[in-house]
Amino acid sequence: MKREPSSDLVYILTEQSPQSQLFAEYLNKRTGYQVSIYSRHSALSADTPGKLLLLIDSDHINSDALPEWQDQLPEALSKATLAAFNIRNMNHALEALSCAHLKGVFYREQSLEIICKGVHALLDGELWMSRELMARLILFYRKSQNNAFRPTCGLTNREIEIISLLKAGSSNQQIADRLFVSEHTVKSHLYNIFRKINVHNRIQALNWIHQNLGPILPAIDKPRGLKN
Repeated sequence: MKREPSSDLVYILTEQSPQSQLFAEYLNKRTGYQVSIYSRHSALSADTPGKLLLLIDSDHINSDALPEWQDQLPEALSKATLAAFNIRNMNHALEALSCAHLKGVFYREQSLEIICKGVHALLDGELWMSRELMARLILFYRKSQNNAFRPTCGLTNREIEIISLLKAGSSNQQIADRLFVSEHTVKSHLYNIFRKINVHNRIQALNWIHQNLGPILPAIDKPRGLKN
C-alpha cells in the first residue's frame, strides 16, 4: 500500500546501480519517505527537514569500516537513526552492532515488505531487530553491567562474589564454605572491600551495596543449607 509523502528521509548507503535504484524507488512508493542513494565516500546532505534514517548496505560498508565512517559523519547527521541491511547471519549482526550504534538490523533473506515495516518502525523511534538478536544483546549487556562499577571502586572478581553473598545474608563462615576458602581469608577480603568502598562494618557495607550496586550485582546462589 502506497503511503502519503512524508518529510522524513531515508539515505541508502550503497553502490549506485540499477538494482539499488529499484530498491530506493520501491521504498519511496511503499513508505512515502524521500529516499536517496549515496556511496560511502559521498558528502551526505545535511538539509533534513524531518527525521533521517541512514540505511547502510553491509556489502558496501563492512563492519570494520563502520566506526571510521560513523566518526566522519557531519555533526548535523550525528543524531540520525542508523540501520544495516544485507546482514548475513546472527554473528554478522553482532559484529556490526559492536562497531556502530545501529538501531535496526535487516537480514539478507528478509523481504522488501519486512524492510518497509522496519523502516517505518525505525523512523517512529523504535528498534528493529529479531527476538533472538535482542535476547543475545540483553544477555551481553547484563554481563557487562556486572563489571560496570569496577573502574570506580576497584573490586576484584573474588570481592564481587563476596559482597554478592554478603548481600544475600551469608555469614563469614557460610561465605567461606561457599567459596572453599578459610574464614580468615573471607575476613581479609572483607577488610579490603570495606577499605575500598570507605565503610567500617557490615551494616554500612550493606547500605553501600544497596545504594550503589544492588541492581547490577551478579546473582550468586546460596550454598546448600543456608536458610532464606
